[in-house]
Amino acid sequence: MFTGIVESIGHIRALTPKGGDVRVYVETGKLDLSDVKLGDSIAVNGVCLTAVELPGDGFWADVSRETLARTGFVDLKPGSRVNLEKALTPSSRLGGHLVSGHVDGVGEVVGREENARAVQFTLRAPNELAKYIAHKGSITVDGTSLTVNAVNGAEFELTIVPHTLAETIMVDYRPGRKVNLEVDLLARYLERLLLGDKAAEPKASGLTEGFLAEHGYLKG
Repeated sequence: MFTGIVESIGHIRALTPKGGDVRVYVETGKLDLSDVKLGDSIAVNGVCLTAVELPGDGFWADVSRETLARTGFVDLKPGSRVNLEKALTPSSRLGGHLVSGHVDGVGEVVGREENARAVQFTLRAPNELAKYIAHKGSITVDGTSLTVNAVNGAEFELTIVPHTLAETIMVDYRPGRKVNLEVDLLARYLERLLLGDKAAEPKASGLTEGFLAEHGYLKG
């Protein structure tokens, strides 16, 4: 679990395709790795990854086909800036909200306006996620815990203060930018409970061979 409070901005150093999925090397910048062990979790743009190697200035992790299909990882390349957060410990402050590190979908930045010293962003979520986004509710954008200021259909507004702009990759956001979205956990569990007996009915997966081939992770 995470809080959505970004601890460091890192960089992607390498992305290596491996048998249909990817191994990624993340340089972690100012993130303190002294208490990180092999097998520990680190959120990268809101995606929970497991450290499989710790060379000193970063970590290697494996990115599954499921993660490639459901997140913006397919758009990352060497040099891309990423938000980083280590997993919660029993003594951690819960400064944001409870975040699982399991991305629900990919949204898009559709507007950016100056608002005094802050910046107001308008983002569009996938239609299927719109029902989870509420005025003054919580949402995680690329691993950053944020409060929704307004909602209009599948679009929602965020007002980002200077500190958050300086400490996250949101300063780089421009219209057209794709972002990882994780909706509030409580909304997800409530929906599941309301399904009642229908929760036991199977649902088709959105992961396809065509998607992976299109993004270069399968060879024809």
